[in-house]
Amino acid sequence: MRRIVLPIYFLGVAMIFSEGSYAQFNIKSKVKEKSVNRAEERVDEGIDKGIDEIEDGVGKLFKKKAKTNEEQNTSENDVGKSGETADQKMDSPQDVNPSLQSYSKYDFVPGDQVLYFEDFSQDAIGDFPALWATDGGGEVKTLNIAPGHWFHMNKEGSFYCYSKTIAFPQNFIMEFDFIPDENFQGEIGLCMYEEKESQEMNNELYPGVKGLQIFMNEGSWNTKGYYNTEGTDSPWLEAHSTANPPEINKVNHVIIWVQNRRLRIYHKGAKVLDSPTNIYSGAKFSRIRFDSYNSQCNPYISNLKITTAAPDTRSKLITEGKLVSYGIYFDVNKDVVKPESYGTISDIAIVLKENPTVNIKIIGHTDSDGNDAANLDLSKRRAASVKNVLCLEFGIENGRIQTDGKGETEPVAPNNTGEGKAKNRRVEFIKL
Repeated sequence: MRRIVLPIYFLGVAMIFSEGSYAQFNIKSKVKEKSVNRAEERVDEGIDKGIDEIEDGVGKLFKKKAKTNEEQNTSENDVGKSGETADQKMDSPQDVNPSLQSYSKYDFVPGDQVLYFEDFSQDAIGDFPALWATDGGGEVKTLNIAPGHWFHMNKEGSFYCYSKTIAFPQNFIMEFDFIPDENFQGEIGLCMYEEKESQEMNNELYPGVKGLQIFMNEGSWNTKGYYNTEGTDSPWLEAHSTANPPEINKVNHVIIWVQNRRLRIYHKGAKVLDSPTNIYSGAKFSRIRFDSYNSQCNPYISNLKITTAAPDTRSKLITEGKLVSYGIYFDVNKDVVKPESYGTISDIAIVLKENPTVNIKIIGHTDSDGNDAANLDLSKRRAASVKNVLCLEFGIENGRIQTDGKGETEPVAPNNTGEGKAKNRRVEFIKL
């Protein structure tokens, strides 16, 4: 704001002084001294008044001010940032305009299985992560701009996030947060590949039998699908995008959706890349590797999650009577539904509209971190927030939805690992 406000401030002052100078220099010499003094006094008054008005305007820009309901309805991205609880919003839903409205391009729907999760919470600050391998170097750190533990890949090399391999399904979603620091130059690589043989590390540029390389830099996204056949390499399957590139010194939440041969990448509220044939047919990914290509390309990584994708929402909710979702997102200790949740909530809304006699209960669940009572309250508020979005954004009748929260009381996995906690942080939809 200062870049805009200050020039306007001085421009306004300059204009006022300019008018004052014009008035002074054009006063005829024959005008009496009293008239001159009176004119100068008026000019001074005008200058003072102009400066007061400008300073008042500048002050208002920086002064915290409660928004009226009308202002909230015209600012679709500010909902939930004022400190209101979900319960307060439910009292007057007509006054709230959910922020998901701007993010309809988030069409992915994470499934009901968490295949892998890593937030480095089990690692001591200063250590290299126990469950990773590398030919470079790094350590776990905390940061002042984001909560939790972060793996700083602070030496050129490759970083492997599995000490064992798993077989990814043909349809899965990978998410992670990364922060390029102020010294960031070059690009960060993410490689998913099918191994030729079981080995902890493979530092070839294009490892394994078939794979996908994603290169992230300050200006673009670049991808290469590859196939290493016997004695020769097949042509790369390439894609490129300059939409919403990663930002320096900020948390970049990247979402990657692999659907057979198709690759979609989401970042900053939009789908930034959609390539229908970016992966060679039959690729069976089993390993993931991050790459730092030079000494000034050392990102911080955390919250890496892999889930199945595109569950049969209709069958789960209508036939089985219960849908477990890992596709509804909240910030830590917050109850505001994040825009990445659009695809999941939209799917549920479609099912409810197609089955107008079906009523549901939304139940929030947390992990065991923090105070029991606070977790219970948080889970209830999150469930109420999801109901808010279904009613306000998608037009589902208020009376068809009940809400509740269980806090940490009904875990589906042990709370002693990051992956277990990720499985316990969920939202359930129960058919009534």
